[in-house]
Amino acid sequence: MAEDKAAELATTGVLSRSPEEIARVLAMLLGRGQALRCDLAGGEIAFESRLLLIDPARAYILMEAGTSEPALAALLARPRASFQSLPDSWHIEFAAAGPQRAEHEGRPAIRLRFPDILVTQQRRAYERVSLQPRVPLQFVADAGGPISFDGAMVDLSAGGLGFLQYAPNITLEPGTLLKGCRIELPDRRPVTVDLEVRYSRLETLPDGGRAVRSGFRFVNSPPALQALLESFFAR
Repeated sequence: MAEDKAAELATTGVLSRSPEEIARVLAMLLGRGQALRCDLAGGEIAFESRLLLIDPARAYILMEAGTSEPALAALLARPRASFQSLPDSWHIEFAAAGPQRAEHEGRPAIRLRFPDILVTQQRRAYERVSLQPRVPLQFVADAGGPISFDGAMVDLSAGGLGFLQYAPNITLEPGTLLKGCRIELPDRRPVTVDLEVRYSRLETLPDGGRAVRSGFRFVNSPPALQALLESFFAR
């Protein structure tokens, strides 16, 4: 299943801000008629669609208006949104701004600005430690203003970490840089590191609850982080 594949993804991936590269990946999604999904209202609403047109020169894309009016209204109420697609063993996510109603060949459509960031991920690029039970973890970050959120670290690799967080009001968009994140693990000194978000998607928990699973890339690698990694991989 698509969600099973997504759960196996590595925590790091290829992030592109190049319009040419973004256009190439979007053209693939368009040509294959690949489904797109945008989770809204803390995961209570899902907008599902497909691309209709990409125009890098005029810096916009068109996608289907979907079949759910509540989902469409929720999308239009946002200044910016992240869309995900799962072709084969890949996870592709891009962010686009300015959704508005439009038409394409006489059909309702949604027009958005051309995406300024896109992440492609395949299966793990690094050896990874899955953490069972999941390790409680707190982020205290200053990314344009102090934010703090709790959750659980679910896997760890030399390149980054996977994390579940439960606050529906926190949006971790691909490319977001979280500076000065303090990773607080039981019985260990806190580790401060800069992290870059590589993907975020909703995950259904065994008890039926929902959480956001995000993958982060380590931007820097202080000695304390290296010691932490070595202790986990030595197990």
